[in-house]
Amino acid sequence: MTIASLLFGATRFLVGARARWMGATPSSAQRIYFANHASHLDTLVLWAALPAELRRRTRPVAAADYWGRNRLYRYLALDVLRAVLIDRGAGADALIPLADALRAGDSLIVFPEGTRNPAPLPGPFKAGLYFPGKDFPQVELVPVYLNNRHRALPKGVYLPVPVSTSALFGAPMQVEPGETKADFLARAQVAVTALGRSLHPEPDDD
Repeated sequence: MTIASLLFGATRFLVGARARWMGATPSSAQRIYFANHASHLDTLVLWAALPAELRRRTRPVAAADYWGRNRLYRYLALDVLRAVLIDRGAGADALIPLADALRAGDSLIVFPEGTRNPAPLPGPFKAGLYFPGKDFPQVELVPVYLNNRHRALPKGVYLPVPVSTSALFGAPMQVEPGETKADFLARAQVAVTALGRSLHPEPDDD
């Protein structure tokens, strides 16, 4: 059994990582799955929620300064999860590895907030989702809401707590012709927020 299989099994056993396909269905189409980000467990939860045949061709995008900081982390990122590592300080050049992976036919997992956010709903998205979506219009952009990861792996805790997590997959979207970066990022954030609202509705004003 491979280390990747062990990680998948452990994630499913400890935190469930259940998939709920609400606006999309599992598909062999090339995709960028974009999700809210609250925990270092997020990548494993989303990855484990995908069917096996999709996991094999879906690569998470991760920060090189964190996942490349020592030999163990780099091994897990590159050899186990086949992550695409990006240099967050490289400006526009940071997106070159994403473009290379998309040209190779891979699907990707990205977290457009750019940093962990413990709030139930996502904060503003950064530009890293817009440019691949604009440059690769054939790639489906699928919003995903990840639930309960901050409870399963709170900040400062190194082993997951047995809490049921889930990944809600929404309807695929694209950057529309002529759509500005700001308008698209706002629309993408709304798509993830709407999935979250289905689990965390706003209280009534009454």
